[in-house]
Amino acid sequence: MSMAIDSDKAVSKNPMQRILKAFIDIRELTLLFMIAVIIIVMANLNPYFLSVSNFRALSVGMAPTAIIVIGMAILLASGGFDLSVGSVMALSSTVVAMMMLAGYSIPISVACSLVLGAAVGFSNGMLITGLGINPLIATLGTMSIARGIALVLTEGFSLSSLPKEFGWIGKASLGGFPVLVLLTLSLILIFDLAVRHTRFFRQVYFIGANEKAAMLSGIHVGRVRIIAYVLTGVLAALAGVLLASRLMSGTPTAGNGIELQVLAAAVIGGASLRGGEGTILGAFLGVVFVALINNSMTMLAVSIYWQMIVIGAVLVSAVALDMLIRGRRG
Repeated sequence: MSMAIDSDKAVSKNPMQRILKAFIDIRELTLLFMIAVIIIVMANLNPYFLSVSNFRALSVGMAPTAIIVIGMAILLASGGFDLSVGSVMALSSTVVAMMMLAGYSIPISVACSLVLGAAVGFSNGMLITGLGINPLIATLGTMSIARGIALVLTEGFSLSSLPKEFGWIGKASLGGFPVLVLLTLSLILIFDLAVRHTRFFRQVYFIGANEKAAMLSGIHVGRVRIIAYVLTGVLAALAGVLLASRLMSGTPTAGNGIELQVLAAAVIGGASLRGGEGTILGAFLGVVFVALINNSMTMLAVSIYWQMIVIGAVLVSAVALDMLIRGRRG
């Protein structure tokens, strides 16, 4: 009894330890603190950083990544991941432009692009759950195929002269806020609530935490994983459509390397490569963190090549931190 009392006293005498533990265990708090630090530092280094135009460009630019990271966070929670998201984004951007230029209406063109994204996601799910192919190999293959199709269809050229009405979502504003950003924030909110409160997404976490136990409890592991991959494909396709709307062109080279940024953001936000952890809010804050780093380096005139090195280092550091935290909990 006395040992328990002494232990309680020790904890009560160390409020800083409790605060530090909260920051380590609750990744969202850590990210909010780091984001605040970046903003404060950059505000002193470059007065233009806090301008409305910079934050508008920053938020619009990171919208496609924020949409894709929703699906990636869900996949990571299930114990999988998808490297084809950038290529699906490019392919959907190309297809929606080609269909409109061919005379199809905007709704039909957008719907076909989203269906195409779902088809790629379904293919990934079947390769991984049906044939047992490793997610790395399966999605690496579909990444190459999707990018190749986009390049073959356009011969490597962007498709422009799209209908003006198509640019409304990508360029319009409501109450001073870009529609694209409002749509992205709405998706983040909807999926964050869904992950926290719906039965299906709880199954995703069960599968990621212990697949065998999930199967014994009656969860259809294969079906849930396929749905997760389909959802990720649809979100990647939606990001491509929105990007085409903003740029008013279909770009077969769009999203090149975005899978690295999405993975980095999701892991930084608390998702684990081993599955069973992570939130949509945390993944979104990870996107904000990565976007702020890129924006800061651009404003400080850091070479784009160094930016790639920094993002890679951030990803490795995030995975290492995740492993250390898991070891500490164990």
